[in-house]
Amino acid sequence: MMLRKTALTALMAALAAGSIGGCTYLPAAGPTASAIEAGAEVATADGGTLARYEIIDVTPSVIEALRGRPLDSLLASFGDHRPSTEPVIGVGDMVSVSVWEAGSGGLFSGPLVADRFSAGSKSALIPEQPVGRDGAISVPYAARIKVAGRRPHDVHALIQNELVGKGIQPQALVSLTRPMP
Repeated sequence: MMLRKTALTALMAALAAGSIGGCTYLPAAGPTASAIEAGAEVATADGGTLARYEIIDVTPSVIEALRGRPLDSLLASFGDHRPSTEPVIGVGDMVSVSVWEAGSGGLFSGPLVADRFSAGSKSALIPEQPVGRDGAISVPYAARIKVAGRRPHDVHALIQNELVGKGIQPQALVSLTRPMP
């Protein structure tokens, strides 16, 4: 019993010494009160002083005033820049495709008309079509394109790659018009 009491006393003494000694080795958590007061005002070039911050007493009336203020948030300060949640295309979904070319005379251009001149881009809307059981859709001059399990943005890149060398600088836009319920 005496041995247990001596061991407990030694343990308590070691813990007390360790906690007191820890204060000299740990870094300070922040500036001292005198450092805050000294840095509150800065001299300006014209001989005046500029308050960098105000030191106020936190009273119940200050707390009430702050409660009425809307909360600041990082979202409100910086905006919402998360990527959009683009849907994934599945079998049975209805998809439409638009294809543009840089000039007339390409695969998707209409016939040239003698009384009109247009050097601008030409486009074609491929009618809405369901994604087949094989997970693909048909695009003229690009054959069957596997779209199931992909996002519209990824599919338009596939279509553009298939049309390179066939169309005049082809661009495509893929829209999921009616997802399968």
